[in-house]
Amino acid sequence: MPQAQDILDNLSTAVIGLDQQLNVVTINTAAEVLLEVSAARTLGMHASALVLGGQAWAEDLERAVHSGRPVARRGFALLLHSGAEIHVDMMVTPVQLIEGAPDLLLELQAVDRLLRISREEGLLHAQETTQAVVRGLAHEIKNPLGGLRGAAQLLARELPTDELTEYTNIIIREADRLRDLVDRLLGPQKQLSLQSINVHEVLEHVRRLILAESGNRVKIDRDYDPSLPKVLGDRSQLIQALLNIMRNALQAATDPDNCKISLRTRSQRQFTIGTSRHRLVFRVDIIDNGPGIPEELLHAIFIPMVTGRADGTGLGLSIAQSIVNRHQGLLECESEPGNTRFTLYIPMENKDAPTR
Repeated sequence: MPQAQDILDNLSTAVIGLDQQLNVVTINTAAEVLLEVSAARTLGMHASALVLGGQAWAEDLERAVHSGRPVARRGFALLLHSGAEIHVDMMVTPVQLIEGAPDLLLELQAVDRLLRISREEGLLHAQETTQAVVRGLAHEIKNPLGGLRGAAQLLARELPTDELTEYTNIIIREADRLRDLVDRLLGPQKQLSLQSINVHEVLEHVRRLILAESGNRVKIDRDYDPSLPKVLGDRSQLIQALLNIMRNALQAATDPDNCKISLRTRSQRQFTIGTSRHRLVFRVDIIDNGPGIPEELLHAIFIPMVTGRADGTGLGLSIAQSIVNRHQGLLECESEPGNTRFTLYIPMENKDAPTR
């Protein structure tokens, strides 16, 4: 049933077909991703072996086979072979009188995934709102700044002594500083220069920069998937985004000699970013062992001027998020003391990435 399998593989819901003995006869891509298994290994496998401690799961499936009626469970906990625990809404439907079809259809919808999608939509909406506010403020601030700077220059020409021009020079320098700050708040405004890039080469370039900045004191581990293809992106801007994140980890370290950063790359299938579902995304994890981000700041770390450091500007992560968003991607963060993880998701098929 190649056509039927193609249809199943394009569903975002995890679907597994079982025979009356509860052996797997078909599994779609979403189910492979959710359960962290492969079709090649699971076909013919008993359903209870798909997860750890699958006996309770198998009992629900057997009840559906014997009763001939659907069985539903909500918030059902499954322990994967990787050790991860997921919570799913499960629907088991007996299939009858359809030649060549499996005897049971098992549908799984990850509750965690729905929460993540809702959180991402909120994050993207907050980013768009923040950018709109900043653009409005930038317009209101830069116009009078330009007039202030011009007036100071004209005044400097009329002053009788050079000593007095020191005051007008201060006005000009401070006006320029405020203008630069507003420009940084707006984030990258240059048109994206899209090209096929090797993300691992970009990561290696940033790794060398961070090692140089730290005087080789920080330890950086790498766990790259060499099979990942190139992606379409702006090399210089992605370098800036990754550099901002890794600098953030370095600056947060209380002891640079004990600072450890891990770089990890993987692919992820059937992944939703905002309202768009992508067949394949490039995932980059940047993990550090620093003190972590305070819980009261975690929800706002991508908002400009929000920072946990007395000398910080709070612009680095905002700019990083803006760059990743312009690549149709997403930047997320999870943090606890000793383990802060920033994750970048960049679609591998982002041919329609905006150039402005």
